[in-house]
Amino acid sequence: MPAPVLVTGAAGFIGAAVCQRLLERGERVIGLDNLNPYYDPALKRARLERVAAAAEAGVGTEAWRFHQLDISDAAAVAQLFARGRPGRVIHLAAQAGVRHSIDNPAAYIQANLVGFAAILEACRHHGVGHLVYGSSSSVYGGNTNLPFSERQPVNHPVSLYAATKKANELMAHSYSHLYGLAATGLRFFTVYGPWGRPDMAPMLFARAILAGEPIQVFNHGRMRRDFTYIDDVVEGVIRCLDKPATPDPAFDAAAPDPATSWAPHRLFNLGNSQPVQLLAFIAALERALGREAVKELLPLQPGDVEATAADTALLEAWVGFRPSTPLEEGVERFAAWYSSHHG
Repeated sequence: MPAPVLVTGAAGFIGAAVCQRLLERGERVIGLDNLNPYYDPALKRARLERVAAAAEAGVGTEAWRFHQLDISDAAAVAQLFARGRPGRVIHLAAQAGVRHSIDNPAAYIQANLVGFAAILEACRHHGVGHLVYGSSSSVYGGNTNLPFSERQPVNHPVSLYAATKKANELMAHSYSHLYGLAATGLRFFTVYGPWGRPDMAPMLFARAILAGEPIQVFNHGRMRRDFTYIDDVVEGVIRCLDKPATPDPAFDAAAPDPATSWAPHRLFNLGNSQPVQLLAFIAALERALGREAVKELLPLQPGDVEATAADTALLEAWVGFRPSTPLEEGVERFAAWYSSHHG
């Protein structure tokens, strides 16, 4: 029987959707999450109920095991790996949120650096064949050369969150080089959709619009974001999981390409490649909800960047896939879910 896949951050927005997809295709899955109160744990538990239902409807309840565990507890992580013996790992657990990192840096050091180190060590010592880990478009920081390419340097983060994500990429590369751990980093671009995070714009906007309350629109709505629908993100994660990173035979150490390596480590953008102004996203949400938003236009916030856009040519060349769900379609699906669940 194939070894199970371990998914960290299994109660999170992306993590729960990935677990559900893995179970639907017949995998055994070990889920790990600390269910922290960064946002309402009730939403996280509701996602886990959906994952358990997917297991029961498909491969059976024994194929799904969930553990409430903090990844920064290295001893507990090592014990879980020793018991569960996962063959592959999808690491999505992290302290999320750019703005939160400005006021709470210690949480990001603990989860995103100490926790990631514990996952790397467990992968190293327990024979994991492939580590897929979540990075972020925020690593591009102050770069204004759009669209963002993995071949561009990412040396100017504008938030601690972004700095920890770049650090994760460097840490994973070092383990690939030193211990031969195949590792693939995925830079997510503004993921949205049903069951999303309540601290992100789509959920905040939908709640306020339906309540008749004003929404805060930063940078006067002129920010451009590469909104990427959750189903596309899950597809990209799964396809990359199925194709472990390998050394690049064309890698030139005299002119190093940041996207590849002599080690089995790869980086890919996972974005829709169709950036839109924030005001255009709001307009699509207004149409889908059938209500007009009351907009409070505000300046750019510290830690934010004005625009993101993903070049996904390397991802498409590697796994034959690129995200493509149109914004209107994705927003309609999100709005239908939000209206049915939150009224």
